[in-house]
Amino acid sequence: MAQLDYIIEVNHVSKQFEDGKLVLNDVSLQVHKGEFVTILGPSGCGKTTLLRCIAGFQVATSGDILLKGEDITQTPPHKRPVNTVFQKYALFPHLNVYDNVAFGLKLKKIDEESIIRRVKQALKTVGMNDYEFRDVDSLSGGQQQRVAIARAIVNQPEVLLLDEPLAALDLKMRKDMQLELKEMHKKLGITFIYVTHDQEEALTLSDRVVVMSEGKIQQIGTPTDIYNEPQNCFVADFIGESNILSGTMIRDKRVAFCDQEFDCVDTGFGENKPVDVVIRPEDIYIWDEGERKRTKRLNESDVDPDDRVPKGNFTKWYGIVESCIFKGVHYEMVVKTENGYEFMVQDYHEFLPGTEVGMLVKPEDIQIMHKEHFIYNHLEGEVLKNGKVRFMDADWEVNEGQVSSFSAGDKVEVLVPFRSIDLRDHEDEGIVSGEVHFILYKGNHYHLTIRTDEDYDLYVNTNDVWDDGDRVGIIIPKDDILLRKWEDKEEEQ
Repeated sequence: MAQLDYIIEVNHVSKQFEDGKLVLNDVSLQVHKGEFVTILGPSGCGKTTLLRCIAGFQVATSGDILLKGEDITQTPPHKRPVNTVFQKYALFPHLNVYDNVAFGLKLKKIDEESIIRRVKQALKTVGMNDYEFRDVDSLSGGQQQRVAIARAIVNQPEVLLLDEPLAALDLKMRKDMQLELKEMHKKLGITFIYVTHDQEEALTLSDRVVVMSEGKIQQIGTPTDIYNEPQNCFVADFIGESNILSGTMIRDKRVAFCDQEFDCVDTGFGENKPVDVVIRPEDIYIWDEGERKRTKRLNESDVDPDDRVPKGNFTKWYGIVESCIFKGVHYEMVVKTENGYEFMVQDYHEFLPGTEVGMLVKPEDIQIMHKEHFIYNHLEGEVLKNGKVRFMDADWEVNEGQVSSFSAGDKVEVLVPFRSIDLRDHEDEGIVSGEVHFILYKGNHYHLTIRTDEDYDLYVNTNDVWDDGDRVGIIIPKDDILLRKWEDKEEEQ
């Protein structure tokens, strides 16, 4: 679409607070007129700060925000044709429903006849036309939310901003309000920009979803694209349930993972290249392999008796069900394969723990992603006079054979294998300390991001179970620290 079709443009916006924390990091986003766009991400990812910058409650440190092509970066909130619905509603307790909705119009000195007409229309739109003279304190949470939305739309904004507006409601009321919000959006025809941490809510409501993490946009797309074609491990892990595994792209349309090769539909990744593989639990076909074997022996037939299993030359793998939980619509099972990988599988049929099962996945349901991190941490270091190497703001012992070809003061690239890092329960036991920042299960091990106290990110592969936020001490055996010339790294880049 042409640029003129954008009602909101966020161009390279960053926001840094006085304490130095960078909350938004070079964020760019374009929103079309009449779109329902949801900004989705975990707590602290910057989504509310982005919304507040668009509303004018916070000013971007750098970058600009345009509304219909006009720069509004420095425009105060009351002069922007946008209205915001907050999580806590911010209704005036001393005013009834009618006066809450009419408040903004009265400030603008709108004539009384127009106020009455517009307030009644707004209340009708949100299904609250019989509550004009009720005290807001007597209303339920869902009703108060409707009043807050009516108060916003009565001003006829060009953009409606909604900051986790359903978070305070119970599950059933939240689902009901999701449907009502979607219907309101259709009726009003105005642009909605909605902030939430609820993945299901984002997929249900949106024309497009903006996934954020740590102040950056990770992916923008339709709900279907976001779910079926995640661009990185964060998106795949955050949106719904996923099996994420380390793999190798053998060639176009052929990938290896879990010690087997599978057909897929992806191309352009090269040959024998490390990749990450995503398989959704509902895309795995599962059957009782023990029963299949018994039936085949009795029938003396080569025909698979389970007609739920797709026929074709698909790669199959086998395992034992470790757990089975009924989730209301389907059963969720964890299956451990013969070679030690765990898969989450969702199916309408129950397979009890201990059942020997077979599994397969169709090529079109295997999603391939470029690997974000390979097997080494790449860090900047400096060789010291005492033969140690300084990196991550600490002095480390290194194998003499690694240091001997360098002189004191040389800048080096430090390579540390993910598997070589030893995490300790007590942070004072490590050379440096930090906390578990992100956890990704890769089928037979955990891939962790550890953020050190000096603000370095360190990637760790481990079989130990850690929780997000755990404090850890970090030890790296000297024989596992590899050095190479810094110039070699610069030439590669």
